[in-house]
Amino acid sequence: MDISLAHTTSSVNNRFFNYKPLRGNRVYFIGIGGNGMSALARILVSEGCIVAGSDILLSPLISSLEKIGVMVNSKQDGSMMSLETDMVIVSAAIQEGNPELKVARQLGIKVVKYSQILGSLMQEKRGIAISGTHGKTTTSAMISTILKKAELDPTYVIGGEVTDIGGNAHLGKGNLFVAEACEYNSSFLDLVPSIGVITNIEEDHLDYYGNLEEIVNAFGHFANRIAKNGLLVVNDDDRNVAVAAKRSVCKRETYSLRHTSHWYAKKIPPAIQGINKFRVYNRGKIFGDFWLKIPGSHNILNALAAIAVCTSIGVDKEVIKTSFESFKGAKRRFQIVAIKNNITIIDDYAHHPTEIDVTLKAARELYPARKIWCVYQPHQYSRTRHLLKKLSESFYLADKVALADIYESRDNDFEKTSISSLKLYEEIRKTGVDIQYYPQMEYITDMLCLNAKPGDVIITMGAGDIWKVAHELAERIGTTYSAEKKNQGAYCNTPLPGIL
Repeated sequence: MDISLAHTTSSVNNRFFNYKPLRGNRVYFIGIGGNGMSALARILVSEGCIVAGSDILLSPLISSLEKIGVMVNSKQDGSMMSLETDMVIVSAAIQEGNPELKVARQLGIKVVKYSQILGSLMQEKRGIAISGTHGKTTTSAMISTILKKAELDPTYVIGGEVTDIGGNAHLGKGNLFVAEACEYNSSFLDLVPSIGVITNIEEDHLDYYGNLEEIVNAFGHFANRIAKNGLLVVNDDDRNVAVAAKRSVCKRETYSLRHTSHWYAKKIPPAIQGINKFRVYNRGKIFGDFWLKIPGSHNILNALAAIAVCTSIGVDKEVIKTSFESFKGAKRRFQIVAIKNNITIIDDYAHHPTEIDVTLKAARELYPARKIWCVYQPHQYSRTRHLLKKLSESFYLADKVALADIYESRDNDFEKTSISSLKLYEEIRKTGVDIQYYPQMEYITDMLCLNAKPGDVIITMGAGDIWKVAHELAERIGTTYSAEKKNQGAYCNTPLPGIL
């Protein structure tokens, strides 16, 4: 039986796929290098499945999978699939025209969505699903870290690597299952959690949803999937979340930075730079003082959601405190890659206007007197087109912006001809931001190597492969370049050929 990748609103109540992978089954992932897909692959390896897959882009996640015995093909040509393959798993991003998906269909292999398997696995335990336009990964990482510290040995599938708890996935012996619940393609409607979180709701994934109303409606369906005896934890500062949460039939707890919420927090001036300290209140009474090593008010909100969830489970607040104190965050979430020659290099996943804004606010809060370079790689032509104005207004806190070409993902030919980084560059420039556009990403690294000065902060941002610039910079900063190369224009202070 083939399972359609399409979704219609009428199918919301009939999405659950009851399949429990069995030890020894041969499972093939198309697009195995993605954060969620690689995490699920790890879980299935732990379940005793024989896992293989493909991805056209090599990444550290693929290298880590290969170390545990997963065979990965860098070509999506179907050559590693055979009649012995029991099941093919695809992410929501895989389209019907994908060559490997066509091979799977031709061979009659069962094709299942990533989110359907996630929902099936979650059914075996008590599910905790974290949804929202932003903050899912950090909130999921916080909750997983706390539960592990509490010795509850949770299973978790996180959309980013968390070094302190062993990566982005773990098959635990406990009865708790923590997972990110992604709204793209309404994938989160394949989950039936006992506890749900909605961090915020904004316009995004407009290549799938028609407008914000449709997005809020989808989150409403997600809220409604939590059983009556369950719990929904919601951000009380977000009006869209309030609308979606009305659809729930379970107990609700709210959190925000306002005293009207069940859980709220007040920032405490830190005695040490870089410490995010805050006092938490529960229903008007002091719950405790907490601190994080990661900056930004948005991370205090993420922490409040984690506190509400873990307290409802019965975790002692002292365990929560010590978990936060050691929490370094997930990779690519304000990750300090290196401090070299007194130049701080940070990498962040921010690709939505709000994420860019809060990341730069956190950086400005942490480094108020330092020059901040923002190296931004737009993610998806469709997202860039739909959010062009909001994107152009997101960089006002950066001293310098280096703009890379758009990273293609799920884009059709119409989208690729409708927008460009050059158009985004023009819109950002109108706001008065000091920006340059670099059609080749390696030029950005060259420029920064020569122009960044001690005391500067460089932040690479985007959901594509812009992280490579941060890591290459960490290796190259401080290197002496020859006069010959400078004269060739490879490392000059003036714009390189083709750069505006």
